[in-house]
Amino acid sequence: MADLLSPLSIRDIESTNRIAVSPMCQYSCETDGLPTEWHRVHLGSRAVGGAGIVMTEATAVDPAGRITPHDLGLWSDEHAAALEPITEFVRDQGGVPGIQLAHAGHKASKTRPWDGNVPLAPDETDPTGASGWEVLSPSPDAYPPFDGDRPAMQKADQDDIEGVIDAYRKAAERSLEAGFEIAEIHAAHGYLLHEFLSPVTNRREDDYGGSFENRTRLVREVVAAVREVWPDGKPVFVRISGTDWLDDRESWDIEQSVRLADALADLGVDLVDVSSGGIHPDQTISGGPNFQVPLAERVREGADIAVGAVGGVTEPEQADALVRNDRADLVLVGREFLRDPYFGLRAAGDLERDPDDAAKQWPVQYRRAVQR
Repeated sequence: MADLLSPLSIRDIESTNRIAVSPMCQYSCETDGLPTEWHRVHLGSRAVGGAGIVMTEATAVDPAGRITPHDLGLWSDEHAAALEPITEFVRDQGGVPGIQLAHAGHKASKTRPWDGNVPLAPDETDPTGASGWEVLSPSPDAYPPFDGDRPAMQKADQDDIEGVIDAYRKAAERSLEAGFEIAEIHAAHGYLLHEFLSPVTNRREDDYGGSFENRTRLVREVVAAVREVWPDGKPVFVRISGTDWLDDRESWDIEQSVRLADALADLGVDLVDVSSGGIHPDQTISGGPNFQVPLAERVREGADIAVGAVGGVTEPEQADALVRNDRADLVLVGREFLRDPYFGLRAAGDLERDPDDAAKQWPVQYRRAVQR
């Protein structure tokens, strides 16, 4: 058996392989944050397509934490009930349903990418008529947005911080009600938790700013809150940006990521999903196949925790090599799963030595298309 196709056991949860669908925003809700048939088909088809773990897109723990007015949310029992049929279908196909819990911070209140991806002020509306809102930030004067004028920003005070922690805790509880098996905390890509981590965006002088200990405080408190309500038998992941890609200034870097990963392991985090960037428009990223994998390797070598690699993974042999060569424990595939919902099954076909064994992994309804 190829290493990519070997089971992955974390706590009491077992994935049938080392392939996960990376969280990818769909911006396809109405303004209520409830999932639609699009989400059911999008996530369900990847489970049919052989992914061992199927992660939702970034799911806002609070309405103000949405990137756009059309983001998926989980701030009420109604949201949990609407997500339950999706998790049930993913499980029925042999996949493990995971949810990424997120707060967009001062990158919230924007139009969708196909509507310009520009900030929405509280008195403005997007092309669908949805209104913007005031956004939360560790330091409102930290940097201009990627596109458009600066939105209305509110510096997070202690009440706001406690509200964010509680929102993550409640969203985790609702995730359980909805049937999710893995909870991932989004602390990457320039969103709120990453904004607190990075000195590029965190100019605070209180207990949440300045030193490494203070800048990581909110992430650690959110993790502790989620782990407190998440069952011992179920895994907690955290997605981080391994580096800000801003070598010309004080910023978040891979050395700090390794230190954070160690601290997260002590708090009961089971896997760190290592991405990068997203904090500032001046970032300099050299993309390409496996371009973020060296960051995941550094975390895996320097911290006692499982690691997920993501970025530029497009071929089964490439993904298999990451696991076989001990570069990562889990491979998260993003855009290739958009291009090919059956990437997991294609990997089985390409990597399995016995074609009959590969064919058996396809749904019985489709098997006649791949059997000899």
